[in-house]
Amino acid sequence: MLHELSIENLGVIESARLELGPGLTCVTGETGAGKTMVLTGLGMILGSRSTPATVRTGAEAAVAEAVVDVAADSPEAAQLDEAGVALDDDGTVIVSRSVGATVRSRTVIGGRSVPQSVLAEVSSAWVTVHGQADQQRLRSGAHQRSLLDEYAGEKHLDAVRRVGEAYGAWRDAVHALEAMVEGADAARAEAARLRDDLDAIDEVGPQPGEDDTLASEAAVLQNAEAVREGVAGAREAVDGEGEFSLVVAVEAARRALAEASRHDPALEELEQRLAEISYSAADIATELGSYLDRLDADPMRLDAVLERRSALAGLMRRLGTDFEGVLEHRERAAAQIAADEAWDERLDELREGVAAARASLERHAREVTEGRRTAAAQLAADVDAELDGLAMRDASFAVEVAPAELGRHGADEVTMTLAGHVGAPALPVAQAASGGELSRVMLAIEVSLARRSRAPGHTFVFDEVDAGVGGKAAQAVGRRLAELARTHQVLVVTHLAQVAAFADTHIVVQKASDGAVTRSQVRAVEGEDRVQEVARLLSGHEDSVAARAHAYELLEASTVAR
Repeated sequence: MLHELSIENLGVIESARLELGPGLTCVTGETGAGKTMVLTGLGMILGSRSTPATVRTGAEAAVAEAVVDVAADSPEAAQLDEAGVALDDDGTVIVSRSVGATVRSRTVIGGRSVPQSVLAEVSSAWVTVHGQADQQRLRSGAHQRSLLDEYAGEKHLDAVRRVGEAYGAWRDAVHALEAMVEGADAARAEAARLRDDLDAIDEVGPQPGEDDTLASEAAVLQNAEAVREGVAGAREAVDGEGEFSLVVAVEAARRALAEASRHDPALEELEQRLAEISYSAADIATELGSYLDRLDADPMRLDAVLERRSALAGLMRRLGTDFEGVLEHRERAAAQIAADEAWDERLDELREGVAAARASLERHAREVTEGRRTAAAQLAADVDAELDGLAMRDASFAVEVAPAELGRHGADEVTMTLAGHVGAPALPVAQAASGGELSRVMLAIEVSLARRSRAPGHTFVFDEVDAGVGGKAAQAVGRRLAELARTHQVLVVTHLAQVAAFADTHIVVQKASDGAVTRSQVRAVEGEDRVQEVARLLSGHEDSVAARAHAYELLEASTVAR
């Protein structure tokens, strides 16, 4: 429940504070006085989008603030807790929203700044707003279906959500199958190309690192004479037949130190190090000799290496990649060919998946259809009973659930019909109901929904729900809104005295101008002030004696009726 609503610098309203107690609150005022701004302020604290154009001229920002009840064990309380918002000890929270003209807009709940989307989501559980646009939407089959689903309850809404999920799964499965079938020729052609690539790669049989190894070997073989001369010269210098070689020199030095170390043991370590050098030099000479033997042993090796490198280069040109790319292409090609070989099996799996998804969708849709048909009969009975109290005693309301193409919302076409009087044909409400009748049908549906799905204390806001209604029908609308207000908080913007007369709290929006600035005042009226406002609604002249007498009569009659 909303406890109060404060508005500053919103349109023609400079500053206003409304105390919103339980029961029925009616807001009245002359056209253009600012009743719409009251609803705009309410919309602000419900998270609706507002524009800087609504800010009062000369002000930096428009501000709306409200005190709201939040049940401690509700999902909304948990969501606010996740956002870091703490409820007051009495279970209320202050919601503040500013829309800037020259400054940034802000949304604050319980002193904590939150995104506008969070406010919009949680407030939808606090307040239900209905205006003339909702009445027009009642002409839409989709809106009628959603009303019936809401009336059917949470369990049914879960079933509707499952239908949507099943429909999405089925469409995904169909798209996957279609993509595979449509791409079959291209996929098969690609697989054939990859098989040719794989055969060509396997025929050559490249090995990891082979390209670098062959390049090094080719460089050696292509310069074999220079390499041979260099290696031979090195071997001769290390341990050749000449008088001076590394091994001979080192060995001579070692022997000299060995002789000296007999007299000075400190030289033994140096003598040992020279011995190690001598051994290493001899090993190097041996390895250089072996290298020369190998170099001379296979004179045809260069042709073989060049031929192998040519084969590898041909593969790289064919595939348009480097050596590593050839190896990677082979892995990818092998995987895709394996997948192609399982194409038929995969196609069968997709077909089975489509059939299973369709069966699941149809099963969930049947469950939704059963729920809608059961709810349709109950909703029709409830609305008929409500219309009886809304001066439409002879009207007959019905909800038809007919088969339709299976889709995201099930396989039903929902049509709400109305027979205006006994013997009249039942026609869709869009054709059968006048503007005033449509208003009352919408109100009857909302009251039925409220009784079934809204816990006591929920807030309902009606913006000129009585449009097109007058006389006895207007009294009936006022009486029914008052009955709804016995268990819920109801806020109504109205232009009808017959409705305003039933209010527990009557709020008037009045416009005043000093010739330079126009302002609207918002205040609750009681006693003679209220009589005067009801008289104005009746005749346009609050001082009319006849209008005031009629106003007294209406107020007294509404008190008796309640």
